[in-house]
Amino acid sequence: MDKEILNEVNTKMDGAIKHFAKELTGIRTGRASVGLLDGIQVDYYGNKQPISQLATVSTPDALTVAVMPWDGSALASIEKAIQAAGLGLNPRNDGKIIRVPIPPLTEERRKDLVKVVKKVAEETRVAIRNVRREGMEHIKKKSKEMPEDLAKKTHDKVQKITDDHIARVDKMAAEKEKEILDR
Repeated sequence: MDKEILNEVNTKMDGAIKHFAKELTGIRTGRASVGLLDGIQVDYYGNKQPISQLATVSTPDALTVAVMPWDGSALASIEKAIQAAGLGLNPRNDGKIIRVPIPPLTEERRKDLVKVVKKVAEETRVAIRNVRREGMEHIKKKSKEMPEDLAKKTHDKVQKITDDHIARVDKMAAEKEKEILDR
């Protein structure tokens, strides 16, 4: 039974880490990344679609994202969606490919992005702690059915898993901050 609790806690915390990693890819660092356009929805024949379902997104160099739609009629819609996304990007459409040059970041913008990274990291830590709390409550409910020493060991293992996941979040956040500030 303690393995079930530990597996559930670990799975939920891993999910929080994956979500955090996805959030970090959407934060601009002054360098081209295909993840930069992930959250953008394109109005395509009356439906909202992510760019990745309408085109191939690549980074031909460190300062450009290239978007090649599979359907040429989506070109204008994709260009409009990128402009409207509020990322400060100005796409260039050559009739077949949309090239999105990534402008260099100002020092003020870098500091703002670091604040965003810290905010998202703290939200992830809170989510991990909430999973820990749920796991601890579950152990408390089941503690009547299991020996006291097993309940204590499970409690300690949940705390260890929590500490490991929070350390991963801290490491990922520090790497992203360094990436933002070092450019």
